[in-house]
Amino acid sequence: MKRVTIYGWVSAAVALVLAAVVVSAWLLQPTPRVLKQADIDSAVLHTLETKRLPSRTARAAEAVRESVVEVRSYAPAEKAADKPKKTASAPHAKRDPPATRHKAPPESPPLPSGDELAKGDPPGGKGESGGKRTARHIGSGVVVTESGIILTSYHVVADALRLEVMFHDGHTAEASVVQAFPEKDLAVIRPSSIPDDLPPATLGSSRNLAPGTEVVAVGFPFGIGPSVSAGVVSGLDRRFVLPDGKQDLDKLIQFDAAANPGNSGGPLVNLDGEVVGIVTAILNPNQSGTFLGIGFAVTIESAGVSIGSSPF
Repeated sequence: MKRVTIYGWVSAAVALVLAAVVVSAWLLQPTPRVLKQADIDSAVLHTLETKRLPSRTARAAEAVRESVVEVRSYAPAEKAADKPKKTASAPHAKRDPPATRHKAPPESPPLPSGDELAKGDPPGGKGESGGKRTARHIGSGVVVTESGIILTSYHVVADALRLEVMFHDGHTAEASVVQAFPEKDLAVIRPSSIPDDLPPATLGSSRNLAPGTEVVAVGFPFGIGPSVSAGVVSGLDRRFVLPDGKQDLDKLIQFDAAANPGNSGGPLVNLDGEVVGIVTAILNPNQSGTFLGIGFAVTIESAGVSIGSSPF
């Protein structure tokens, strides 16, 4: 009986000691520090000083990168070779003629092309007469719906016997013209298949643009791309008449981000990654066919008006 009592006292003592240790540990815990704005500012400044973040133009280009496609227009090689190429004369927006012309309805006259002829054979491509097809134009386009509908320039696809688009992941598909708006140099095309999880571009507004606003052009100049160039809006509400005098475009965005043959149909993007225009032409006072500092884009509002009745 006495031994049991001693054990009871020992157990009680041990329990008291353990309780004292627990209470002491709890009392000795440091008080949580309350973060102040100065602490947050210091952490942000440290990150900016030690981490290299992407530039605003890089973020804008990345926002639209997966939505930009290469558009290839094919025609029979033997006919392309027979058609002479027109040359530029007085200063005008550089737009080389298509290699092949077919008669079009009076209300939809074909536009001269803004892209240089790009020679190259599609895999296994053959014309209806058995002749090999050659890539006549290489241009650009931008996906604007989840179903894969693409907005591009009309002169890139005008008179094409066959269209092919290549997506950001290398997926290639034939495409067909859904609607054409030659008066605005715009066309809507639909690919026969699209990659999984294809993101459409976010459409913005040109109404928020002003001379000096930074913009980014994304496309496939000379078939190389996707390529990115950055610059500023040089002017708004511009207009030019094509050399033949039969077609003119107005309400254009003038910009100085580098654009070359192949950029036609690609998006002009603001720094929020929103499409504000579709690249259509470059001003070229000589016959170099390369960018001299002045490019033009059709506003996204003009594109919206044009595609209002489309299957978007």
